[in-house]
Amino acid sequence: MIYHLLYSLHEYISALNVFRYITFRTIYATITAMIICFIFGEYVIKKLTILKFGQHIREDGPQWHESKKGTPTMGGLLIIIATVIPALLWMDLTNIFLWIIFFTTISFGYIGFVDDYTKISKKHNKGLTAKNKFYLQLIFSFIIAVILFFTPEISKSLNVPFFKNVTIDLGYFYIPFAMFVIIGSSNAVNLTDGLDGLAIGPIIIACMTFVILAYCAGNYKIASYLQIPYVKGVGEFSIYAGAMLGAGIGFLWFNTYPAQVFMGDVGSISLGATLGTGALITKNELLLVIIGGVFVMETLSVIIQVISFKTTGKRVFRMAPIHHHFELKGWKEPKIIVRFWIIAFILSLVALSTLKIR
Repeated sequence: MIYHLLYSLHEYISALNVFRYITFRTIYATITAMIICFIFGEYVIKKLTILKFGQHIREDGPQWHESKKGTPTMGGLLIIIATVIPALLWMDLTNIFLWIIFFTTISFGYIGFVDDYTKISKKHNKGLTAKNKFYLQLIFSFIIAVILFFTPEISKSLNVPFFKNVTIDLGYFYIPFAMFVIIGSSNAVNLTDGLDGLAIGPIIIACMTFVILAYCAGNYKIASYLQIPYVKGVGEFSIYAGAMLGAGIGFLWFNTYPAQVFMGDVGSISLGATLGTGALITKNELLLVIIGGVFVMETLSVIIQVISFKTTGKRVFRMAPIHHHFELKGWKEPKIIVRFWIIAFILSLVALSTLKIR
């Protein structure tokens, strides 16, 4: 809205020409998101506390997590609001990618909200059944995948990182593939959200990475120079990723150890799906495995644990997801969190290096 209002006046006030630049609008979308979180964070926490929207702890989890019981959850609502408002203010509202990403965030946020509210109403750590949650994810991801399939700016080819001009034409298989990326990313972030600030840290780092990737993919000269797919208009996603980045930093202010509020499924499920969709529109689907390496590691630990226990009756890890394994080994929570952040940062640097290593 600010973009359309002020940039339209640039012919009369030359200084307003600055609003045409994605970099400028990304910076201020990030700042706006942080300000929203800082201003309304305490209010949201108090409101969630009054409503008794407290966290319920899994019964088979580490015993010391009982001290977290009752901590306000569903703080992801703050992240969503602090992301969407700056995006609407600073992005080009005629850009198709804004509305695709907006729908992703809101629709998967709805799934998370229902899941969280079910847990709260039942006063138990189990919300929607896995089947019902998966059905909802299938429905919304199918809608998104179909829209992407019929969006002419989006190539239906899969690009392979580290290799020049190596692509795989997916054809109609693009739809189930896109659904897999969105659902997989959503659930991976959801599994990671188990310690104070553990999930939001890698999300912030991933958002910083996508700010760069989206800008490069949306700029024809840069994309041609780097020999990466050019996606017309996708540069605007830099602004949305910047807003998510700012909202994540603002939320971390309250979510850092010891957490005053948890994001809940409304945050983790929606943010994960948004990252997945961001990878699809910027044509970095395989690169998402590296960018979200911490989320992949958490997911694989659960898969390995389940397969091992069902086939051999033995557990590979003391507890899954893997962050609980390190807890039970005696690592302090802050140490696990910061070390996982460091891993996420290194992986993002590796992902960005693929822009030149080909």
